[in-house]
Parts: sequence; structure tokens; C-alpha cells
Amino acid sequence: MIRCPECSAEIDVDEDEVEEGEILSCPECESELEVSQTHPVHLNLIADDLDEEDDEDEEEDKPGENGDLIDDDDEEDEEEDEE
Repeated sequence: MIRCPECSAEIDVDEDEVEEGEILSCPECESELEVSQTHPVHLNLIADDLDEEDDEDEEEDKPGENGDLIDDDDEEDEEEDEE
């Protein structure tokens, strides 16, 4: 019996049935756990933070719903109109 590193729930893992590098899921908190060692079994929490940060970065690059992107052609047109 092993404990989840995230929520400390007991996870029933047989060291003869898992392989190093295998991904397991905690039945309580649903965290993804990687088997880093098999004798005895040791689990590492797979950080979801990196995925969330990547998603946030991608959202920032997307144009706003209200058309917040500035069109460079419009600025050039304004300068020509002033002349």
C-alpha cells in the first residue's frame, strides 16, 4: 500500500505489476502519478502547473473577442491622410 503524494490517500499498487515510468491515477484526487521506482514502489506527482501555464500563454496570444488586435495598415492610412 502506497500513499498519494498529493492527498495522502492509500493506493493499492503491487510492485510486481507496475513498471518504472508507468503513469497511475490517484482514485481520490485524480492526480497523475509516475512510478519512479518499483522495489519498493515510489510515486512522483506529475505537475499539471506546466500545462496550465502553457495554456494561459496561448490564450494571451489569441485576439480578443471584440477585435482588440491593432491593424498596422490603419495606422499607415492615418499618417497618409494627415499629409
